[in-house]
Amino acid sequence: MAVRPMINRDSQYFWDGALVGELRIQRCNACGVLRHPPGPACPDCGALDRGHVVASGLGTVFSYVVHRHPPVPGKELPILLALIDLDEGVRMVGEITDLTDTELEIGMRVRVDFTRVDDELAMPIWRRA
Repeated sequence: MAVRPMINRDSQYFWDGALVGELRIQRCNACGVLRHPPGPACPDCGALDRGHVVASGLGTVFSYVVHRHPPVPGKELPILLALIDLDEGVRMVGEITDLTDTELEIGMRVRVDFTRVDDELAMPIWRRA
């Protein structure tokens, strides 16, 4: 059984987007600032009026780690976890799935893809662009 993300009213739009193949980023409807991870109030203006935009799904690897231990339920080790600078200007953590730890490089261009876990959950994953 795979580890499932915590989904709440602040992040529901993100997971709904993943189910339909969209990478959604929270946007403040008052001032337009994009932010990730999502939250209830805008960190820039304090407004509670939030929406989202659909990202291009393209970004650059800013940093990464190779997770070798401990085991993660439902995953085969090692797992490549990257901090990705999205073209829209926010950073997101994600799993890189089509490279080995010797192929992954800081500055590499990546694109989002989605893997369906079940009828209620799809997870964003990242591949070489």
